[in-house]
Amino acid sequence: MPLDDIRKTIDQIDTQLLDLLSQRADAVHEVGEIKKKEGLQIYAPEREDALLKSLVEKNKGRLPEKSIRAIYREIMSAALALEDHLKIAYLGPEGTWTHQAAISKFGHSVDYSAQGNFSDVFDQVTRRHANYGVVPIENSTEGAVSSTLDLFVDSPLRICSQILLRIENGLMASIAREDIKTLYSHPQVFGQCRNWILRNFPEADLVECSSTTKAAQIAKEKAHEGAAAMGGPLAAEMSGLSMIETAVQDRATNTTRFLVIGEETCPPTGNDRTSILFSVHDKPGSLVKALRAFDSLEINLSKIESRPSKQKDWEYIFYVDLAGHCEDPEVGEALNTLETHCSLVKILGSYPNLSL
Repeated sequence: MPLDDIRKTIDQIDTQLLDLLSQRADAVHEVGEIKKKEGLQIYAPEREDALLKSLVEKNKGRLPEKSIRAIYREIMSAALALEDHLKIAYLGPEGTWTHQAAISKFGHSVDYSAQGNFSDVFDQVTRRHANYGVVPIENSTEGAVSSTLDLFVDSPLRICSQILLRIENGLMASIAREDIKTLYSHPQVFGQCRNWILRNFPEADLVECSSTTKAAQIAKEKAHEGAAAMGGPLAAEMSGLSMIETAVQDRATNTTRFLVIGEETCPPTGNDRTSILFSVHDKPGSLVKALRAFDSLEINLSKIESRPSKQKDWEYIFYVDLAGHCEDPEVGEALNTLETHCSLVKILGSYPNLSL
């Protein structure tokens, strides 16, 4: 077929797609009106995850799964923007990995609000200045983000979804590699790239910054002094730097888990994770007895972290992720048993248990 004819065919298909997208938007609007009348949340992460999985399974064409998910992420983002002018607060500034995680979940069509610290993200959602918040909770290399854990103790917010983002840090600069004398970045990035830095820039000065975006800005401003930065491609793009080398993290599977926080948790999907926090009575064997509540019902615990309670010396609060939904009978029974051994039990939320 001649090139011009192929292009005409593509134009016809695009026209059909546009018409179908308009029809889809009308249908989504009807759903939104029903949700508003019934007082339901406009954003439904469990429905979103189920839809994406279904579309991937139905796909018989050339497009890979990654492309299908990216295309429909933006289609759903446009629908959300039409329905509720959705605003997402996240740990800023713009260009950070948390910003990238938020975009990967909500797309480019909704409004974003960069916050200066973790507490401000929680506060924006609590005061309903934002519909949802996005914060990091743990990294596969560097471990838990304690600042996020601590805020859940007194917050009324719930976890409604999670985001797993593969972190691929790179070297960015506006100067030649051989002219680099100082590296700027967030301390987490330095930790994730420690061995690479020792091999490639053993004599470079390392300067910690509040974010990778800030590091990129400094690298741009101090390029004449031999400054470069380490971080993601979004930070490089926003600062006008070139990515000299990509994916330099020590572990190829370096991944950060982010949480989406809001006022409501998710209904059961059949493949869920529940996050809780608890504090045990100050008695011998209390922690062991508390954990047996899950062992006796064969409920898998995928994560446990301890943090000082900040109310009494040597008193701790434990954060646990477990398999299942808080509405599942077995999980409910385990939580009831847990309460008999604890001075505090709080369900932080149940949400789809995603994987990369």
